[in-house]
Amino acid sequence: MRIGVPKEIVPDERRAALVPETCAKLVKTGAEVIVEAAAGEAAYFSNEEYRKAGASIDDATAALGADFVLKVQPPVMNAGLGRHEGEMMRSGAMLLTTLYPTRNLDAVRRLAEHGVTAFAADSFPRTTRAQTMDVLSSMANIAGYKGVLIAADELAKYFPMFMTAAGTVFAAKVFVIGAGVAGLQAIATARRLGATVEATDTRPVVKEQVESVGGKFVGVPGSESAQDERGYAKELSKDFYDKQALLIGERCAANDVVITTALIGGVKAPKLITEDMVRKMKPGSVIVDLAAEGGGNCTLSEPGRTIEKYGVKICAPLNLPSSMPLHASTLYSRNLASFVTAFWKDKSFVLDLNDEIQKGCLITHQGQVVHEPTKAAMGRPAM
Repeated sequence: MRIGVPKEIVPDERRAALVPETCAKLVKTGAEVIVEAAAGEAAYFSNEEYRKAGASIDDATAALGADFVLKVQPPVMNAGLGRHEGEMMRSGAMLLTTLYPTRNLDAVRRLAEHGVTAFAADSFPRTTRAQTMDVLSSMANIAGYKGVLIAADELAKYFPMFMTAAGTVFAAKVFVIGAGVAGLQAIATARRLGATVEATDTRPVVKEQVESVGGKFVGVPGSESAQDERGYAKELSKDFYDKQALLIGERCAANDVVITTALIGGVKAPKLITEDMVRKMKPGSVIVDLAAEGGGNCTLSEPGRTIEKYGVKICAPLNLPSSMPLHASTLYSRNLASFVTAFWKDKSFVLDLNDEIQKGCLITHQGQVVHEPTKAAMGRPAM
């Protein structure tokens, strides 16, 4: 089976779907790996390293024409070739990428129409068996780390407490909203930099995890069960959100830095910080909205930009994992390879739509969109 790795052409995407280390492992299983020239260059992996790992170097047409294509971003229009990446794949081929299908309906539609069997790496079920495939956790870990560094750079204060000849400078106070992988990494990183950290989450069960990385948990008393069967946060009652809003407003006003990471179902960003909450924050405070790609947790966030409102800097960075392309590519590559090799037999990937992992992340197959949330999104009128 031929596995293709095209160069990512989405602006500012520096990651590669496969790195030489993982490429070598796939070649040993009997796979023929085709890597587009310079596919790993932005992540500091040379063509020569891929050749040494057993891959062949070719063009985009060859990489996208493979039996199984591995990508980072959803397929997009290749302006240089005048063709959409999804339509450059052959009918019956397979694709594994971070697809976010309900956000990228045009790409999904093209894949279905072209007969591509597409798996979304962002939809792997959160089970023990799929743990090594968990792309979202790998990338969220990086986002949480970089989010704190952005906050430290933008804040007009030190993060740690310093005792100097000119007197004592007290530690910055950081409030983290959401204690998933990104939130826990943000807590741990802020603590390592010397800040005082507190965090909240709709799931009271994460209290011990917050405390284990040095944070103080603050939550809504008597919280409802806020975790769905896939392990993601789910939507709750209006009464809960009213109580949560009071808590968040109080903690935002009391802290120097607010880092938000909240997503529902791993995709949708609930609006948790209102304009009025921002208005009541201390001048010089910083908000880093790590949910910007899902629309942002702050109503004032402008995805991809840093703005200032009421004396508060609001940072809404996009695609933070791409800012650490070497490690991000390495981890992402290992995640994808774990999926491929889990179903590898006799030098080929075995399609098993009864398997819970494949079934959970399958988006298109045999010309149809088979992912129920995506089908529902396609049936809704455009906003």
